[in-house]
Amino acid sequence: MPSMEVVNVLGEEWDPGQWPEHENYEKRWRRVGERLGGELLGGTVYELPPGKKSFPFHWHHGVEELLVVLEGEPTLRTTDGEQQLKRGDAVSFTTGSQGAHQLRNETDAPARYLMISTVVDYEVAHYPDSGKVGILSKDFRLVVRSDSQVDYMDGED
Repeated sequence: MPSMEVVNVLGEEWDPGQWPEHENYEKRWRRVGERLGGELLGGTVYELPPGKKSFPFHWHHGVEELLVVLEGEPTLRTTDGEQQLKRGDAVSFTTGSQGAHQLRNETDAPARYLMISTVVDYEVAHYPDSGKVGILSKDFRLVVRSDSQVDYMDGED
């Protein structure tokens, strides 16, 4: 019987890389799904420092997400308002605008959470606070303002 890969979501091993620089956003992460060979299901452990936000407020067209709080008490923002989560809380974010979400850490201790998601080849994300739309894949990222749209035939012969 082949051995099964195991990743401890409470471990202290973090992936290299840095979040795009912004004074309000910071986190470290460990891609669990990739390490386990996931093809249709992804998962990432994040650690959110005190006073920081996770991602800009956003929602997805083609990805569902499940959040599980492992440590700390992050504040969850959704279209329904805000609520403080605690260790063990789980929340699901469906596709579409009703699944919009953002986490921030208003406490003095780091917050750690696991985000499990469906995996797709290409994804469209909306950022309603800033009016942006992102087209994302594993090796491609284009983020534009939604009002920069051009006609389908613009520039064609």
